[in-house]
Amino acid sequence: MPIKSFTQKFCIATALLVIGGLTACGGGSSSTTTTNPPPPPKLGQAAAAHHIKVGAAADSFYLSDASYSSILGSEFTQLQAENEMKFATLHPAATTYDFSGGDALVTFAQGHSMAVRGHTLVWHNQVPAWVTSGNYTSPQLSQILQDHITNVMQHYAGKVYAWDVINEAFNDDGTVRDTVWYDQPGIGFAGQGTAYIEQALNWAHTADPNARLIYNDYNDEWMGPKSDAIYAMAQDFKSRNIPLDGIGFQFHVDLSFDNPNALASVASNFQRFAALGLELHITELDLRLSDGSAASLAAQAKLYGELAAICVQQPKCTVFQTWGLTDKYSWIPGFFPGMGWALLWDANYQKKPAYTSVLTALQ
Repeated sequence: MPIKSFTQKFCIATALLVIGGLTACGGGSSSTTTTNPPPPPKLGQAAAAHHIKVGAAADSFYLSDASYSSILGSEFTQLQAENEMKFATLHPAATTYDFSGGDALVTFAQGHSMAVRGHTLVWHNQVPAWVTSGNYTSPQLSQILQDHITNVMQHYAGKVYAWDVINEAFNDDGTVRDTVWYDQPGIGFAGQGTAYIEQALNWAHTADPNARLIYNDYNDEWMGPKSDAIYAMAQDFKSRNIPLDGIGFQFHVDLSFDNPNALASVASNFQRFAALGLELHITELDLRLSDGSAASLAAQAKLYGELAAICVQQPKCTVFQTWGLTDKYSWIPGFFPGMGWALLWDANYQKKPAYTSVLTALQ
């Protein structure tokens, strides 16, 4: 067997020692390494520089869907229970509380360094039959509601940083909505306008003094009778040190919202509430379409980006939250027949153009 030359032996030894490639011998050029570009930021990472939490309404039942839980835990910095912290779910019988769904969401959030936003303590919908059909007097209803607020908020104290204390208390014309809590028969403030809302806020503050207390509604996004009434209430409450920390704007909208007058009205409306020192939360954003065509998805992306930009440009806008994350589980088709395609991921968990436009606006 011929004896290997020194050069041959050197190359063999070197090749055995080098991991991940061969060292060139005999005059060959050295190999070069390529550096992969860093991955693009997630939605929550992009918004952090603006001190905005990017959230999604979630349901613990869907956490078993691996794609759902992966996106929720990686893209968002906040979650909110879609239904599992509402009265009927949490408090199904007079002496029974069921925190299982809400607790599961809190555990998920804690495991993914997410904030938790509570929704909702006082609402005319999803009130259990034991309340609505109980023929209670106003003093009895008052005790029921105070106990509910106290027990729920103390259960989640230190875990839920903000609550929609009152949800949808106004009609579109700015009058106070008739509800079991207001005047049917109400908790003792029937005919006194926002006095029952004030009472609920005071109870909430006593139950958890560290929680941020929010009034939340729909069709309050632009200047109009409803937002005027909410503004008047907020102005009054702030002048008397009633514990109101922010206003929630739901933004369940369609493409008709994308016009200069509407968007300018949103910006002006946000500014007047911000001037009161209130936080502004976009709480339930989805943008429903009548079809999933490329043109519709492009128009949707444009509007999503414009709304994200309004939040970024307003320093008091601290929450940008969608009502869900995937079209697979969206409420829209069930409530708006023939419509859908409303969220940032499609039913197969593919990012839609709207995702990119929101990410760009948040950067």
